[in-house]
Amino acid sequence: MNLSSVFQSAAKKAGFDETFSTSLKIAEAKFGDLQLNGALAYAKAHGLNPREVAQKFVDSLEIDKAQITPSIAGAGFINFTFTPKALAAALKEFDRAEKLSPMTRKGAKVVIDYGSVNMGKQLHIGNIRSYNIGESIYRLLKFCGANVHRDNHVGDWGTTFGFIIYAIKKTGFKFREDDPDVLTTIDELYKKGRALGETNSATMDDIRGELVKIQKGDKENLALWKKIISETNKALDWLHGKLDVSYDSTYGESFYEDKMERVYKELEELGLAKIDQGALVVFHPEHPRFKEQPFIIRKSDGGTNYCGTDLATMIFRVEELKADSIYNLADARQIDHMEQLWLTTQKWFKAKGYKLPNFTHIYWGTIQGEDGKPFKTRSGESVKLRDVLNEAVARARKIVDEKNPELPDAERKEIAEVVGIGALRYADLAQNRTSDYQFNWDKLLSFEGNTAPYLLYAVARIHSLFEKVGRKTDEDFSAVSTLETTAEIALARKIIQAPAMIALAASDLRPHYLATYLYELTGVFSSFYNSDHIQGETPEVQNRRLLLAQKTLLILETGLHLLGLKTVKRM
Repeated sequence: MNLSSVFQSAAKKAGFDETFSTSLKIAEAKFGDLQLNGALAYAKAHGLNPREVAQKFVDSLEIDKAQITPSIAGAGFINFTFTPKALAAALKEFDRAEKLSPMTRKGAKVVIDYGSVNMGKQLHIGNIRSYNIGESIYRLLKFCGANVHRDNHVGDWGTTFGFIIYAIKKTGFKFREDDPDVLTTIDELYKKGRALGETNSATMDDIRGELVKIQKGDKENLALWKKIISETNKALDWLHGKLDVSYDSTYGESFYEDKMERVYKELEELGLAKIDQGALVVFHPEHPRFKEQPFIIRKSDGGTNYCGTDLATMIFRVEELKADSIYNLADARQIDHMEQLWLTTQKWFKAKGYKLPNFTHIYWGTIQGEDGKPFKTRSGESVKLRDVLNEAVARARKIVDEKNPELPDAERKEIAEVVGIGALRYADLAQNRTSDYQFNWDKLLSFEGNTAPYLLYAVARIHSLFEKVGRKTDEDFSAVSTLETTAEIALARKIIQAPAMIALAASDLRPHYLATYLYELTGVFSSFYNSDHIQGETPEVQNRRLLLAQKTLLILETGLHLLGLKTVKRM
């Protein structure tokens, strides 16, 4: 049975709101036992007795208690003991990927904003976290039933373009067709323009003026702006292809230029925004920092900035995209900005009677070198993302060539691509997203430990197992009626946790919960595979064990896909 669905049904029957079933977390999973917590937190939040909450939930469970026995321990822990027959029956319900879905977000309308890079700049290794985390959360939410809109909210209207265009005019740079290094050149122009501006206040005023010209429709500057955007998009198309990322819309900051007057007018009329030193700003007197730290929504020169366009984005996503929830991905340096944005939005929307969505800033830690400092090249430059992706595939190709020289070249190339890109993604997603982590090539490409190669190899090994015994991975094993050995039962118990772990990763917006579960599942499968033979056994025993292998494969392939990884059948 799909336990997540059973839990949701019981919570509803008991009269608890939907936060109860999503608060249930697997606290411990031992042989013979599955323990959930969540009743304590729910009870505390609602002023209830936790044991009474747990008992009411247990009484509402629609399960055969002769096969699955629930009990309550401590301050509201809910324990389940499954019989071998119940485990076998539960396994057979996972006959396709969709049956693994807990459907905890069914009907939710979500806008998720990730990737969303600044145009006109080279992407560096740190940018990969937004893509990895955002894509995985998108896939998890969609798998759990949400209607998700992916918005690539690129930075295409900021001071970056003032720097670049000022440098273009000063150096006399001319774009030429089919220049493979044009983005590198644009990046150098940006650095040159910024260096000039930072050393001379008059020059900085000129740079700001170049940006304002774009925003006011100056033909020369608009033409240069469009060229910079075009060249950046070519690089992004390559990157999105490598990372298997796509979007439902790309509404950059420039898209909101004609929507800004409404923002300015309504916030001023409500008394939320005021002119301060020539700029239009919002203060929050009740906040310890933001009572003096301004949220600048229009610059003193009249130019638009990202604080203002982010407010226009909030109203657009609610009115036009019909969002119930908005998830903005940006690194931890943007915590203050996001908090000010949300405070301002809440006051604005409540005063005007607009629908107020749920809003979450999804942030992350820093990718560090082995010295514990931000990952840089030896010369101190940011490591380019394109170079890292290419190097990951090249390193993986070397390993694949050494392990499988007999495979066709095209297949080795495909495997290297899957393993290399997958290793980068998984090394990122296996971490708690709010933590820093150290980048290490040997570790992330290792076939041992919690790595993509280890999990991908497990997938390939199960495919190989079915080939060896002459069976198919999609065969019907419904005749299996029970499980017998300790290893079989332990693996079955791990397998049936899948929907609950997917629900946990989606509700907490932390993909590492799923990554950790897949790693643990692979370990339990390895123990089962080493102790319980499949080849040479009777048909009854073989079918029983192939059922377990089949469901392990289904969960590994589905789970890795939810994390954004592809899989291969041979490695």
